[in-house]
Amino acid sequence: MDFPEFVQSVATRASLSREESRDLSRATLELLGHLISSGEAREFALELPDELRDYVRQGAEHTERFDYNEAVRRIHQRVGLSEPESDRGIRAVLATLRDAVSEVAFNNAMSQIGHEFLQVIP
Repeated sequence: MDFPEFVQSVATRASLSREESRDLSRATLELLGHLISSGEAREFALELPDELRDYVRQGAEHTERFDYNEAVRRIHQRVGLSEPESDRGIRAVLATLRDAVSEVAFNNAMSQIGHEFLQVIP
């Protein structure tokens, strides 16, 4: 999946504009990078469109732990979407990631981010 397809998928799933979905995708991938090991981030990034790879890697430079509600709050503050839009957006990015990368890469990365994140994927 290339970058325009990724963004369009997020836009459709989250009912957001392409611009909002582009910003949301970048912010969410950086946020996910915070939740996975740097090694896993490097591996996962290899399967992403070029325009998104560095966001995961940058996030992995500062690994931390937080729950899904905190992720929604951070995306809301960073991207400027409402909290319900941020919630829908994160769900859309996760669902699009599931379609965009191999099952192995997706499962390996998601195994590190916490069970509640997996529960929100439509």
